[in-house]
Amino acid sequence: MKQEQAAKKSYALPIAIMFSLFFMIAFVTGYQNPLGKVIEGMSDGNPVMSQLGTFANFIAYAFMGLPAGILLQKKGYRFTALAAVTVGFIGVAVTYFSGFIAENATAVAIYLLGAFIAGFSMCMLNTVVNPMLNSLGSTPNQGNQLVQYGGSCNSLGATLAPVIVGGLIGGEASSISSANPVFFLAMGIFAVAFLVLYLSKLPESPDLGKEQENVKISGAFSYPNFVFGVLAIFCYVGVEVGIANWSFQYLDKSTLVAEHNQLSPAAIAGTVVGLYWFLMLIGRLVGGLAGSKVSSRTMLAVTTAVAVCLMIAGITAEETVVPFIGFDSASLSFGVVQIPLNAVYFILCGLCTSVMWGAIFNLAVTGLGKYTAVASGLFMVMVCGGGVFPTLQGLLADTSVIASFWLPVALTAYMFVYAVFLSRIQKKA
Repeated sequence: MKQEQAAKKSYALPIAIMFSLFFMIAFVTGYQNPLGKVIEGMSDGNPVMSQLGTFANFIAYAFMGLPAGILLQKKGYRFTALAAVTVGFIGVAVTYFSGFIAENATAVAIYLLGAFIAGFSMCMLNTVVNPMLNSLGSTPNQGNQLVQYGGSCNSLGATLAPVIVGGLIGGEASSISSANPVFFLAMGIFAVAFLVLYLSKLPESPDLGKEQENVKISGAFSYPNFVFGVLAIFCYVGVEVGIANWSFQYLDKSTLVAEHNQLSPAAIAGTVVGLYWFLMLIGRLVGGLAGSKVSSRTMLAVTTAVAVCLMIAGITAEETVVPFIGFDSASLSFGVVQIPLNAVYFILCGLCTSVMWGAIFNLAVTGLGKYTAVASGLFMVMVCGGGVFPTLQGLLADTSVIASFWLPVALTAYMFVYAVFLSRIQKKA
């Protein structure tokens, strides 16, 4: 008994580091959104430019998804995690140094290079942290519990990123260097994580580092529920990120926000969008509790239907202000701010998007058997939708930011169709 307790204690530090990496995945990804305001300002006010940091971050998944899985299989958790935090440190460092470039076009190009490199790291970390936490649990249920707690840390990072960075850049920031404290924090955590991982002895899965059966990915595509599910994941990440990013842009540009509040629109937008990610945290906790009683199909069908209704309400509602929670980063205090009702509808979608990934994944891999692992790698590639669709939404936002939300409405409608109909289609004969 004492030996078992000692073994559990020895995993406390690695578990804590995995939680911090979960946090960093969301934080490093999330600060691209408020920094998009600065990039847009450095690029003659083109709204599409505000999404290029996010695009660079997520498009990296398309290049690194499968290689990250291969690296994990051949080298194991510890090596892959060390490589990931190293790449992450380099990516944030490149972003930091872009703030020293005087010429705007060059500074933006280097910033995007840093975001792209950081995206490699985020993909590699995503490939590592879920299976590693699962293996650190003494039982399958405990492993799943650790993953859920890790997901909560991920939501916390996504909640804080827009609040902190939105407060830092304020209303007049015109340089990437305005977010230097955030870059220092990110590089510091990556450096500490590297040292702890390097000095720690992590248990490896017995399957890693061994020759595996040669399973061709083409076999997975004989399962229609997987094929349509891959497209659903591609759409989902675009919806999740697009709602947050363009809600921020909408609030930051809103004359109503500027006229009715003393705080800067960027600070208000950061707090409100932070609440979107906090609602995702709440939704994940509730979804985890309900998961044993509610099927993935029902959960996805209900949440996508509600999200479509909320977004349509946000698009069609009259632009009138309502009281909402605000945060003043100068005094570190909460207060009441006035924001458009439209934004409230968009932010409430966080309760719905929180559980969609897990539900889609479950429906898509049902019945895949030996193809499940290779299918998971392809899912990681499709995370690039988080860069593609928000950027396309930017083309629509050039005419009207509110009207641009018809794109995530269409993507969510497809996910509803997948839940109700397309996920039921079994393997072709």
